[in-house]
Amino acid sequence: MSARMKKRPIEVVVDGETFSVPASKAKRIFSLVKGHELSKDELIPWREVARAELSKTTASGVALRGARLRDGLSQVELSKKIGVSQYNISKMENGSRPVGKEMAKRLAKVFKVDYRVFL
Repeated sequence: MSARMKKRPIEVVVDGETFSVPASKAKRIFSLVKGHELSKDELIPWREVARAELSKTTASGVALRGARLRDGLSQVELSKKIGVSQYNISKMENGSRPVGKEMAKRLAKVFKVDYRVFL
C-alpha cells in the first residue's frame, strides 16, 4: 500500500528574503509577478495579498503554517519540538485554536523569530 506523497514546497525569493509556498500555489504566484517590477509606492500589504487565505483561517495561523513550511517541517515534527500534539498544530494553523502567548514563545524559539509574529 503506497502512502500519498505531498509535494515539496517551492521556494520564492522576494527582495532577498526566501519564502516557501505550496507547489500548488507557486504557479499562480509566478504568473502574478512575472514581468512586474514594483516601486516602493506600489507595494501591496501582505494581508491584502493573503486575503483569500485569511478568509479561511487567522493571521497567526497563516504565520505558523508559513514558518513551518519555510523550515521544511511537518506538523508532526513541529509538534515533537514544542511538546504538543499534531492535532493542536493543525487547529492553530486552521484558526480553530488560538495561539496563546506561551505557545507563541515556544514557536518563536523553534523558528527564531519574535513571538509576536504568532499573536
